[in-house]
Amino acid sequence: MTTAKRDTYTPETLLSVAVRVFNERGYDGTSMEHLSKAAGISKSSIYHHVSGKEELLRRAVSRALDGLFAVLDEPGAGQGRAVERVEYVTRRTVEVLIEELPYVTLLLRVRGNTATERWAMERRREFDHRVADLLKAAVAEGDLRADVDIRLATRLLFGMINSLVEWYRPHTDTAAERQRIAGTVVHLAFDGLRTAG
Repeated sequence: MTTAKRDTYTPETLLSVAVRVFNERGYDGTSMEHLSKAAGISKSSIYHHVSGKEELLRRAVSRALDGLFAVLDEPGAGQGRAVERVEYVTRRTVEVLIEELPYVTLLLRVRGNTATERWAMERRREFDHRVADLLKAAVAEGDLRADVDIRLATRLLFGMINSLVEWYRPHTDTAAERQRIAGTVVHLAFDGLRTAG
């Protein structure tokens, strides 16, 4: 029985198990013993592939962050008026969050207790700043209201997006469902922020 489990074990499946356990128990509340039991492999098998649970955490939050930062490099994030670009980034951020739900959930729960967590929080802030810069550019171009505090609007926008990790449970993980949710977030956020013109 143990041999069969080891035959199907991969670093990717270990990462998936680790993310599930981290999300259930909290990173600080998870031991290598917990990970070993959940994966159905020995601790030495885990150590064969990673140096420890912090490396698993870094791989997991990197996957979430890489997905988010990749959005900023997509053509829709770099072409057109700033308001179109920020709407595109918002829509794609929601889609990435849904596609990588367990990984983004973990990213949003890190608290800065380890070097990896502090690094992840700094990267999250960098992403938020880049989106805030797009919002500022859209205000400067006259497409978004100038009477709204951009820093506050950015926090509220990400608060709405990030709340998905608390309530969203995929029933049918389809592109149409992701697009529907992303479209609703964009509609709610930007119809209130757009100028009357």
